[in-house]
Amino acid sequence: MSSAILENISLASSPLLPVVGNDLKAPLIHGASVRYANLDYAASAPAVEDVAAHLAQILPYYASVHRGAGFASQVSTSVYENARHIVANFLGARPDDTVIFTRNTTDSLNLLAGCVQTLLESNSNANGEVLYLDIEHHANLLPWQALPHRSVVAGDTIAATLSRVETQLRAGNVVLLAITGASNVTGEVLPVAEFSALAHKYGARIVVDAAQLAPHRRIDIAASGIDYVAFSGHKLYAPFGAGVLVGRSDWLDTGKPHLAGGGAVKDVRMESVLWTQGPARHEAGSPNVLGAATLARAAQVLGALDADQWHDHEQQLRSHLVSGLQELDGVTVHQLFTDSDAYAECGSIGVVNFSIAGYDAGLVAAYLSAEHGVGVRDGKFCAHPALRRLGLASGSLRASFGLGSRLEDAQRLIDGVGALLRAGLGWDYVVDAGRWVPANDSRTFPSWAPNTPGTAGAAPCATD
Repeated sequence: MSSAILENISLASSPLLPVVGNDLKAPLIHGASVRYANLDYAASAPAVEDVAAHLAQILPYYASVHRGAGFASQVSTSVYENARHIVANFLGARPDDTVIFTRNTTDSLNLLAGCVQTLLESNSNANGEVLYLDIEHHANLLPWQALPHRSVVAGDTIAATLSRVETQLRAGNVVLLAITGASNVTGEVLPVAEFSALAHKYGARIVVDAAQLAPHRRIDIAASGIDYVAFSGHKLYAPFGAGVLVGRSDWLDTGKPHLAGGGAVKDVRMESVLWTQGPARHEAGSPNVLGAATLARAAQVLGALDADQWHDHEQQLRSHLVSGLQELDGVTVHQLFTDSDAYAECGSIGVVNFSIAGYDAGLVAAYLSAEHGVGVRDGKFCAHPALRRLGLASGSLRASFGLGSRLEDAQRLIDGVGALLRAGLGWDYVVDAGRWVPANDSRTFPSWAPNTPGTAGAAPCATD
């Protein structure tokens, strides 16, 4: 075996960085417990230990930011405003780009949609439209449905998808192309620089939903020609309630303020208001200082990673999982494009989508958790059109990993699926509040966590 292969395997056999909860014990339905194999990073990633330590460090100094003369307020303000510069550097932003802290990617894209609405209401852009693909996460689809829009059915290849997008751009009137950087369903990466060049060729701007891309790949706004980018801290190893929108200032400075309230104004009268410009225009109310600070710290941690080791760790995990699943009869690994692995600068991030013939995805997820201590995601992943496109209208399974993952996690998933196909379920399962759960489950939550019956299916969309 070559030294390069051995080095890759050595990398993937342990976490690339320590994360909080990496030694968490999960109780099994039969009474034992195992280390929890977290393969649900794409939904929410655990905090990197360095990020959690940074939170503990700044927590004693927490105070309301801006206009506070007190020492703690001055420290918090400095931390909050410096976080903008850190995030801008992490993304390779242009000097005049604006960095706005939000709640998450969804919040960021809705904020931009409000600014685009202001733009479209102006006489010069009265016929403008937003263009997006049918494979988008709902966060990068629903905000645009409230505006004049067009959707593009992605092709079977990335090359065909680029061609279809260009056809729509050439038809005119597109002011914004909204596109994902990496699919949250399959993990396939799109060539954002090529989409950006197409958008600019026909006078449009581009926004990239980087919720999945930012935790796995370097992003350079200026070099790629990206006009706007949005992502969430909770996927970037900083799960403390902050997201970000970064991009060109003109639309943001003239757009409708995202929230009406204190901090977003220059002057207020009883019947009128003069809104400010810059980030404050869209950050009304007391901001999430700790969320912004930890998001920025996570950006520093990821920015300091050796790019080759980062990539090799993830790809070794993904290759091991994909090859292991594909060797099992009845298991199908799904992709949107036939050329994503061969297309230059694309490939896939640490996300694997699969289904098992004859088994409901939710039942398999419950089985893997209860009998093997493996956490995966099932359902439609807030991307219903993409799932229908894949012929998976009732949902599928998604395994995802990141900095804290190791080969043993992937192997335990493979072994669990293999055991299911050989011997079937080892326990009875029932549907509770729309979710599969073990019957007569005697496992308990920690003493401080309420074990509330029926919360397993608490999401409004039972298959989301």
